[in-house]
Amino acid sequence: MKTSTLIIGGGLTGLSLAYRLQMAGQDFLLVEARDRFGGRIASLYVDGEGFDLGPSWVWPGQARIAALCDHLGLALFAQHAQGVQLYEHPDGQIIRDQGFMSMAGSLRITGGTGALVAALVARLDPARLLIDAPVQQVSDSGASLQDGRAISADRVVIAIPPRLAAGLAYTQALPADALRALAGVPVWMGAHAKCVAVYDTPFWRAAGLSGDAASRRGPLAEIHDASPARGPLGALFGFVGVPADLRAQTDLRAPVIAQLVHLFGPQAASPRALQIMDWSREAFTATPADASPPPGHPAYLLPAALRQVADHRIIFACAELTTDNGGLIEGALAAAERAARLILPG
Repeated sequence: MKTSTLIIGGGLTGLSLAYRLQMAGQDFLLVEARDRFGGRIASLYVDGEGFDLGPSWVWPGQARIAALCDHLGLALFAQHAQGVQLYEHPDGQIIRDQGFMSMAGSLRITGGTGALVAALVARLDPARLLIDAPVQQVSDSGASLQDGRAISADRVVIAIPPRLAAGLAYTQALPADALRALAGVPVWMGAHAKCVAVYDTPFWRAAGLSGDAASRRGPLAEIHDASPARGPLGALFGFVGVPADLRAQTDLRAPVIAQLVHLFGPQAASPRALQIMDWSREAFTATPADASPPPGHPAYLLPAALRQVADHRIIFACAELTTDNGGLIEGALAAAERAARLILPG
């Protein structure tokens, strides 16, 4: 196989870059190791509605994602934050409207972030997309896949998390400072697990609750309303507060439901669907080095050692390699924008 630009990674950065190249009439091939596109954007589907298992929120002022949603015909809606917020003490005591800030002011994508991925994939030439295609080795003139297929290319864009990129085999070894730079960048949310519980209705709203809760008891440390923009279904999502090594040894479903009942009442006992997505166990997202979260949001940037590799025949592009909303959805689009500037003429 031969192409002008080989894109490794079908997350939001890779898909956005592919769409930019296609609109410019440029040749490309995108390969994705998973059996689906989206990377850390994944959804639980109930009655055709998508519920986010990865990132959910966008914010006013994030111009790239707002413009892309508008271009793709995807509406944004305000995160529900009206009503009483709850705080759960370690002993189980529940305090109302104390000690917790809601996500008021944030926005979500109608249909979930999975709708964004689906809309991009639907617009791309399927002949230029490969799934179930892990990369075996990379060079400045292409790559080989684990199934033995070889792809030659004028340039390679590596649009996967930096630590995964550091673990790839390179025909010509990357400079030591480039490998160190890649290995030193933590995957945003790579240590985390997210739980989504879907119900027939957002019943907590009728009780005057916002769906927001913070807990020092767990297993969910932070909970928010994840209900769709329209329709009858309701949903709650929470970030699991149990460390990654303990999560791997524990079935958290029953403790999660017990906590939701304790906070929101007996109607929480019977979700239509419940899924826990542990991103630390996703081999195409996180590495063992990501098992412990960084303290706070890292100051992401593109290290100097990665700004020009093999005379721009190898380009590193992902949400963690930008100062512009690093790690976030907007950052993924900013990384694609930079890569496109290096590739497209003019």
